[in-house]
Amino acid sequence: DIIIDKDYIFNELAAYNKFQKISAVHYPGDQTIDIKYYKLDLTITSNPNYLTGAVTINFTPESASINQVFFDLQNNLHVDSIILNQNIHPVYSHTSNKINITLDRNYNVGEEVSAVIYYKGVPGSSGFGSFEFSTHNNGTQPAIWSLSEPYGASDWWPCKDTPADKADSSDVWCTVSTGLTVVSNGTLTDVINNGDGTHTYKWKNSYPISQYLISLAIANYYLYTNYFKYSQTDSMPVTHYIYPEYYNSSVKAQLDKTILMLQIFSDKFGLYPFIREKYGHAQFGWGGGMEHQTISSMGSFGSSIVAHELSHQWFGDMITCRDWRNIWLNEGFATYCEGVYVEENLGHAQYLTYILGEMNSAKLANGSVYVQNINTVGSIFDSYRTYSKGAVILHMLRGVLGDSLFFNTLKTYANNPDYKYGTAVTEDFQSVAEDISGLDLGYFFNEWVYGVNYPVYTVTWGYTNAGKSSFNVDLNIKQNVNGNPTFFTMPVEIKIQTTAGDTIVTLFNNQQEQNFNISLKSKPVNIQFDPNNWILKTASVVSDVEDELERKNFSLSQNYPNPFNPATIIKYTVSSNSFVTLKVYDILGNEITELVNEEQGAGEHIVNFDAQGLASGIYFYELRAGSFRLLKKMTLLR
Repeated sequence: DIIIDKDYIFNELAAYNKFQKISAVHYPGDQTIDIKYYKLDLTITSNPNYLTGAVTINFTPESASINQVFFDLQNNLHVDSIILNQNIHPVYSHTSNKINITLDRNYNVGEEVSAVIYYKGVPGSSGFGSFEFSTHNNGTQPAIWSLSEPYGASDWWPCKDTPADKADSSDVWCTVSTGLTVVSNGTLTDVINNGDGTHTYKWKNSYPISQYLISLAIANYYLYTNYFKYSQTDSMPVTHYIYPEYYNSSVKAQLDKTILMLQIFSDKFGLYPFIREKYGHAQFGWGGGMEHQTISSMGSFGSSIVAHELSHQWFGDMITCRDWRNIWLNEGFATYCEGVYVEENLGHAQYLTYILGEMNSAKLANGSVYVQNINTVGSIFDSYRTYSKGAVILHMLRGVLGDSLFFNTLKTYANNPDYKYGTAVTEDFQSVAEDISGLDLGYFFNEWVYGVNYPVYTVTWGYTNAGKSSFNVDLNIKQNVNGNPTFFTMPVEIKIQTTAGDTIVTLFNNQQEQNFNISLKSKPVNIQFDPNNWILKTASVVSDVEDELERKNFSLSQNYPNPFNPATIIKYTVSSNSFVTLKVYDILGNEITELVNEEQGAGEHIVNFDAQGLASGIYFYELRAGSFRLLKKMTLLR
């Protein structure tokens, strides 16, 4: 996942780059065809581990007549035979992880072709674990699951392996031992007992779907169902398939939060997009979660991950990034939606704490949010770039647009017929934001999505008495940026504290060093730069040389070791005698402990934090000394 900044220094060059980005969209699958339908008819055993399958693929020529086609399937799976249009046995080869098929004649645009590919073998498991034969309950029960993102679908079934081409619908039929339950996308239409110790589950999905979102999760599940009542007369099942030994009252309480989340996201973005079918969770053996369409695969059930995977149903499943370079449209959006849930459920202050944590992670991002290298899973799903910085980009866009226009933009984007149940790239989302706001946002997307790094501001201010109870504030904003852009164009808020009260002014900073003059009717006492934390940045505000030197001698170091278990060391420096507090907070902003609360002298200080008794996860530590405040993130990993 990704997230990064890019530069907007070069307007005309940016326009050229924009064209280059659009024209370079990555399509690893056969570009000559348009997928219409997938049907997976599989038999899976776990002793021995084996898959036998017949996959039906219906397709049409994309823009010109064709007489050959290829599908992606890894070489470790053996193709037995292929049937074309129910009775034709075409010439084919299976090499270099592709099935190349010579059609029986030329097919023209609009003609639908149906191919059934019979194959067998032990699926591969690239990426995050594209197909896994595993166990649960201390190894006593089989657990089989898929996670195809980004390039893993062809590890276990033949397909056009690109998110750009969605099938209009799909079916998954799967035969397993009668002791196991098969979970997949859409609606369960039938379970057939075959009379031989096996049964066949038939799942039907009636919505457009990308290949990597078709999934399987197989185990001896316990099914817990509740309902999302989206009108006075209508409801949708919310189905939770949980390992029996894992299900208890605390897990149920977490699962029940899904209903509130469905309501929050439906209010914000439009009704849950697969309302005719279901939403649910299928527990699996990976340490995170995966937003398979209508049925997220879950390794745990914390509020953040449940909200994250659910929001993907709008941003990732209903609207899918057209290529992996634009993956922030999936992962950055879902990470931001974790904050949307926090804000709606716990309030704006907790939202700001959440965003501060994402900002601290985003500052560690290398490269642009628009992924330059999509050859490795690690590069595509870099957590600092794709997830944290992607989320912060949306937070900053909210600051630029204001709440009303921002959430209107998200809802309009989610319901735009050009993208709904389809695919999108960054320029599509930018176009919606510009249409809704009436603003030219080229500078914003060019610097934050396609640029790198973030601004480092030095703000210097002073004032003069203009007489007749008037005062002129002279403000200098200077940026130090390492990379492209050489400076960031952004509207910035300045909070001016005066003897008569506080006022906030917004300045449009579009130069590397820029002077502003602000007239006031009362004497200024102090200023705050970006007081509401709308910009990913570091900033120093100085009114004289002594203050600047003092700030340079005030610091908070990253804890060591990090991650830690159970103890870690925190170092900090204060420039002069100050009253100091050092507190630790959890991810929701709840205070965990106060490590320091006293007057301390200038110099370096060292504090040991013992997290004995705390759960694994992300925590924050905040240092306050006089008017200075710094916060950093640390990870407890047991």
